Amino acid sequence: MWDLTGKTALVTGSGSGMGQGMAKQLALQGAHVIVNDLFVDKAEHSAQGLRAQGLSASTRVFDVTDPAAVRASIAEAEAEFDGIDIMVCNVGNAGAEHMEQAHFKDSLPENWTKFIDVNLYGVMHCTHAVLPGMCERGWGRVISISSGAGRTGLNIGVSIYGAAKAGSINLMRHISQEVAAHGVTCNAIALGLMNTVPEEFAAPVIKSIPCGRLGTPEDAGNMVGFLAAKESEWITGQLFCVDGGSAPY
Repeated sequence: MWDLTGKTALVTGSGSGMGQGMAKQLALQGAHVIVNDLFVDKAEHSAQGLRAQGLSASTRVFDVTDPAAVRASIAEAEAEFDGIDIMVCNVGNAGAEHMEQAHFKDSLPENWTKFIDVNLYGVMHCTHAVLPGMCERGWGRVISISSGAGRTGLNIGVSIYGAAKAGSINLMRHISQEVAAHGVTCNAIALGLMNTVPEEFAAPVIKSIPCGRLGTPEDAGNMVGFLAAKESEWITGQLFCVDGGSAPY
């Protein structure tokens, strides 16, 4: 079950956090995982951690908001590994910048771009780069990591982020219809409140989660591993919520 031996997976933003959990799960299923990060040390540390467990991993350092860098790095990886079979678009928040929260009426237009560039254009750049090869080979998985903020309105000052995350969800829905006949599936995952939130914020937040805890990299990785598998070939254009029951609709 869920055997990915012989497949190559690229996970953006897998130098830390949820991305590490996704990369590890895909590697455990037998895939060679390309760890992407904006920072060389983070990417290499994550990949080395996988290799220390006897898993197969390498690195590619690029900024998902730079289309030329994305195209060049993915082209090199495809040449080296005979294609990228699984694309997990995980980079989010504000990228390398601090995620500033502000109500829309108080926000500055010059601060909108970083959220849209990372959370929507980043997904577009990476997906656009891998789709031709996937379609030509007749097999592929594109998984966009979205957020509960992309599904519902929240009063926590993340309107632009939420709009971009919603865009990435609908992007997967549309592309899924275009490439299904080529054996390529496209799905999105909406993560809920994960264990990356500050400790002082965690206690009151946990009370609102029916399962009674924050999400973990393993929780995120398990859903990615399922959607990447051959057994999920009849699932496409869908959104899956990994949120401990926080938004049961």
